Amino acid sequence: MAQDDVPAELGRLWRLPAAAPVGRPAELGIDRIVGAAVAVADREGLSGVSLAKVAKELGYTAMSLYRHVGSKDELLVLMGDAAEGTPPESGPAPGDWREGTRQWAFALRERFVRHPWLADLPVSGPPSGPNAVAWLDAGLRALRGTGLGWGDKVGIVSVLSGYVRTMSSMARQMEEGRRGTGLDQAQVERDYGRSLARLVDPERFPDAAALFASDVFEAPAEQPAAGAEDPDFAFGLELVLDGVAAAIAAAKAPPARPTS
Repeated sequence: MAQDDVPAELGRLWRLPAAAPVGRPAELGIDRIVGAAVAVADREGLSGVSLAKVAKELGYTAMSLYRHVGSKDELLVLMGDAAEGTPPESGPAPGDWREGTRQWAFALRERFVRHPWLADLPVSGPPSGPNAVAWLDAGLRALRGTGLGWGDKVGIVSVLSGYVRTMSSMARQMEEGRRGTGLDQAQVERDYGRSLARLVDPERFPDAAALFASDVFEAPAEQPAAGAEDPDFAFGLELVLDGVAAAIAAAKAPPARPTS
């Protein structure tokens, strides 16, 4: 398929061949531009990315980049697809939808940990790049034997990816909030619980007051080692998967008999 058959931005996202415009530097291409942009984002965050800065990284002018990338918005889409990469090929035995979706979610979260700025990317539409479609395909494949319809399966993949994105963003923001305080997460939770215990009025907030009077913040769960599964993420993920299990059970249940 030639790029003329699809919108230009989509053609560049899928790296479809296109005629090189006059004056295009032969050694500069989309992959080099996107690679440099991802490196800037990894180093400085998404706010540090601009066409001018990326061009400077590569030793070109910003105008040179516009011959390959139509706008900064397009560059962000290209960066997101590149940083997500492709999902792992290995997985559980066919039919084990829960383990399949669990592995899918943790694998996607690993990409967000590797590139924290992914959670800051604007959501401009449904998956459209080759890597984004690969993740969609892998998620659908994990749900293949559930008996659910396409709409339900797409909805589940969307909910799971949204959960990964939100939890990754929260974890990064909390880490940034601790930065410079010299406190670890356990100390932050302990100080939070003690402070709120003094502030929360049991008459006004009875259940919240009971929470802060408990020892839940005094002895938080042991923090995982680097690279280990995040217990908070895992807990929420299992709740989401419980909902998926209920949807699967409902889809397989025989229709209710009408009452006379």
